Amino acid sequence: QVQLVESGGGSVQAGGSLRLSCAASSYTIRNYCMAWFRQVPGKERGGVAAIDSGGRYYEDSVKGRFSISRDNAKNTLYLQIDSLKPEDTATYYCAGNDRSYCSGAYRKAYSYEYWGRGTQVTVSS
Repeated sequence: QVQLVESGGGSVQAGGSLRLSCAASSYTIRNYCMAWFRQVPGKERGGVAAIDSGGRYYEDSVKGRFSISRDNAKNTLYLQIDSLKPEDTATYYCAGNDRSYCSGAYRKAYSYEYWGRGTQVTVSS
């Protein structure tokens, strides 16, 4: 059974940084498209970054501040978030699917079969 477990969230001041982690089990992350999503109450879950063997992909509003990466030896996905803003406050989820490459719909939740439970990021001004 595939398990994705996020960690690394917390409460930080604007301008700070966080590194989120997503540890995978029964799932080899290097083989598939994986992504980070975020969600605030009352809004749709939206993708902010994705990675496959061909590259890394970012939602426009986070380019330059977010960096997605993975450590294949540790089977762990990361999201480095710098220059945090209050509007980054959300629950962050990692997601994976069974395809080698991310599609054009990589920011859509329906593109992924596997999900973690999320980690909360709160940014104060």
